[in-house]
Amino acid sequence: MSKIEKVLATGKTHTTVSNTSRGHDGSLDITLSTPGNAKPAHVFAATQPHPTAEQLFAGAWSACYTAAVGLVADEMNVVLPSDLSVDIEVDLGQTGPAYFLQARLTLRVPGLSNDVATTLAHTADQICPYSKATRGNIDVALNVLTA
Repeated sequence: MSKIEKVLATGKTHTTVSNTSRGHDGSLDITLSTPGNAKPAHVFAATQPHPTAEQLFAGAWSACYTAAVGLVADEMNVVLPSDLSVDIEVDLGQTGPAYFLQARLTLRVPGLSNDVATTLAHTADQICPYSKATRGNIDVALNVLTA
């Protein structure tokens, strides 16, 4: 994989356990649902200015990753904090004439031990389809915060 020399744009999202993803500039509010769950419906609000492709990708990835965290927590018999959140930043960048993506995922699980939170984060990363799709294709940093 090539390293990005110059970041051109960054799409950021913050996803909470309530399944709402918000863009870093407040321009995108999405209410998300999981497959097989009829409610809530997908809702796009406050889309001016229009979200970037990087922001939409980060939002979809964060929804998938958050669901994976929930599945892993159930398997580990871990009670997740009500203020759990996932922040994902996706950069569009350039090295020479070529364009690339890179990403940073931050799982915030206040109150969990660092060991449990780290295991949870990395196991969720192994089962999340978006994480699988990007693995080996773009640089991804996974961070865990417990405070």
